[in-house]
Amino acid sequence: MAAADFIAFPPPKVESPCILVCALDKATGWCLGCGRSGDEIACWSANDNAGRQRVLDQLPARMQQLARD
Repeated sequence: MAAADFIAFPPPKVESPCILVCALDKATGWCLGCGRSGDEIACWSANDNAGRQRVLDQLPARMQQLARD
């Protein structure tokens, strides 16, 4: 088979971390459920996978900080 015989599928989208607990912390502006900022939530669907992953990489530290506060 030639390479042209194969169908190239786009990579799967990085899924949203939303857990349907949508309330922003007044001090940080981060969502208490997922840790994203309001702007990050609003732009999520427009972001490419790299942009989404950059946000996801920050969330564990944010959620730890929210749990301490």
